[in-house]
Amino acid sequence: MTEVGITAPSDTEWGLEAGDSIERKQLHVEYGGRTQGGIGPSAKTPNVMIFTDPIAGEKHGYYDGWMPDGFFHYSGEGQYGDQRMLSGNASILNHKAEGRALRVFQGARGTVTYLGEFAVDSWYEADAPETGDGPLRKVIVFKLQPVDTPVREPGTKLGRLLRIQPETVTHIDIEQQETEKSFVEPSREPYEAERREAKLVLQFSDYLRSKGHQVHRHRILPPGETRPLLTDLYVEDLGLLVEAKGSVTRENLRMAIGQLVDYSRFVKPTTCAILLPSEPREDLIALAESQGCVAIWPDGKKFASTKPEVIP
Repeated sequence: MTEVGITAPSDTEWGLEAGDSIERKQLHVEYGGRTQGGIGPSAKTPNVMIFTDPIAGEKHGYYDGWMPDGFFHYSGEGQYGDQRMLSGNASILNHKAEGRALRVFQGARGTVTYLGEFAVDSWYEADAPETGDGPLRKVIVFKLQPVDTPVREPGTKLGRLLRIQPETVTHIDIEQQETEKSFVEPSREPYEAERREAKLVLQFSDYLRSKGHQVHRHRILPPGETRPLLTDLYVEDLGLLVEAKGSVTRENLRMAIGQLVDYSRFVKPTTCAILLPSEPREDLIALAESQGCVAIWPDGKKFASTKPEVIP
């Protein structure tokens, strides 16, 4: 890797090679473009420069980098609300039509490293939180094809996961404390309710194992998605799919029902159940039963259910 200074001739010919490093301030003096932000279309030269910081981005649910499909995935700009195909995002999408080269750099401040020229292949949408751990929103992710640099191995947490999981559904251990939110809000600490959920799942799984049942979880990667779904617990011999919630509220039961419906498209359980810390009130039981779900909760050293035969 070499440090370069001013190399571009006055006719704006591109003078950097993949692996070269340059001060971002100097880069913009030579080639134009925005001095801040992740996307810098230039009015001075026929280039769109984009900057990626995988370590900082992953904390915000952005998994920029190489993926097993051979493309470099790059998250669009816009820190609040759903991202739209405007401004810098549009400059990436339309770079070919506008006769611009797409130049990718690693780093966002100070010295940045040129990764090479890329071209947009396609784009998709994913979930990520707003800046400051705000609500989840839609983000645009571009799939970039390398033009003058070789395809590399995935380096992000998500990229490595997708590389070793070619199947849509895989089994993982109950004790493996992955959550769906850890892939869309990686920097967020679990809430107390989530800690209660995890403790409840382990308690129920220990009880089931003491009865001779086999339990595991599922990691599900729906076609076209890049964020996995993770079930809480599955009892193989009973065909029982369980979603746990840390408190007995209507909102939690509604959410659990929706999650079970989503997971059931891939897992095909015999019975869906909502695991709760205590017995739900009458109308919430009716809500669960109306959607074909049973409720399960601790009862001393055992567990009770609205349909006792599901946990013999």
